[in-house]
Amino acid sequence: MVKKILKCYDYSIVIAIILLCAFGLVMVYSASMATAVQRYGVPSDFFYQKQKMWLLCFAIIFLFMAILPYKIMQSKKVLIVFVISSIISLLGLFVFGNIAGNAESWYKFGSIKIEPAEFVKLAVIIYLSAFYAKKQDYINQFNKGILPPLIFLFFICALILMQPDLGTVIIIALIASTILLCSGLNLKALGKLMVILLIVLIPIIFAAKGFIFTEKRMGRLEVLSNPFAAKYVNGAGFQLANSFISIGSGGINGLGLGKSIQKLGYLPESHTDFIMAVIAEELGIWGVGFVIMTIAYIVLRGIYIGLQCKDPFGSLLAFGISGLIGIQAFINLAGVSGIIPLMGVPLPFISYGGSSLLTLAAATGILVNVSMFVNYEKKYKNKTEHKNKKLKQRDGKVYYL
Repeated sequence: MVKKILKCYDYSIVIAIILLCAFGLVMVYSASMATAVQRYGVPSDFFYQKQKMWLLCFAIIFLFMAILPYKIMQSKKVLIVFVISSIISLLGLFVFGNIAGNAESWYKFGSIKIEPAEFVKLAVIIYLSAFYAKKQDYINQFNKGILPPLIFLFFICALILMQPDLGTVIIIALIASTILLCSGLNLKALGKLMVILLIVLIPIIFAAKGFIFTEKRMGRLEVLSNPFAAKYVNGAGFQLANSFISIGSGGINGLGLGKSIQKLGYLPESHTDFIMAVIAEELGIWGVGFVIMTIAYIVLRGIYIGLQCKDPFGSLLAFGISGLIGIQAFINLAGVSGIIPLMGVPLPFISYGGSSLLTLAAATGILVNVSMFVNYEKKYKNKTEHKNKKLKQRDGKVYYL
């Protein structure tokens, strides 16, 4: 039995994750050496050593979630724990939170910082997937099948926006939209939902426009046209301008591993949000291509698992987790390359940071577990059912009953 289960895991996803994490560890070391010494006054391998510790935790959580049957999380008691812990962890920030990056988004325990909003992303995926999987019989009934989880979602997003962290709110909203679109809603119900959301959100946005559309956020939007303009280059456009210089300097083959110039104090957050700029500068298009293609493989494989899964809960989980990884990667890459405003979103599996890594560990562990159940059902359950069918001989022919 154990051998059959082990054969059914999707090891291609596991290999892709290992390659990304190993590559990310090398690039965190390369990108953070100067920052560690110049900005924080710590040894050059400080962030590298901490990332190794987070990756060890990543491996433990990933293995646990890959073994734990994902259907356990559909239990009402488990879902209540996810909902309550998400709300409490976000409310607690207003009392015990630590301010970093102009946002009160972190709990600080000595040298360790934990960002609860990262874990809330996964809690939202599990909760929405479980709810809409259970409501398949009346998924198109707005009051009974659509609205209840959206109230929880709205409350969670409001708490995160108050930190303030608009980037995370956008990611959660996009993930929720992905799950909704894959839940089986018909066009009529979807249209009704969009109209109601517009009616509710437009007045709220206008009422809180001073809070949402701050000078800093509007500045990030304005600099997209030309971050090198005199009025932007040393202010709102500083990060993006140096990101462009870093990406452009790498060319096709890059300057060589460890030879980035922009990471030497010119490119802020070179080991977190802007690590892809350092990869482009040092390893050129080959390094960038490797990261994008490997992340894309995990996302596409997750979508395939979702399509193959016959269980609505497992299917929505796969779509939601694929959405989490794909949306976060797109926002990071688009921000670094000046396609959209910067949102302070880490690059999955590559950027330095424990909260993001641990969330991805749990999420990808669940994804691999779903793939195991899908493959097990295809390889063994269907064959067993086929063999157990009774045969009846009549007129010289064999009939399956």
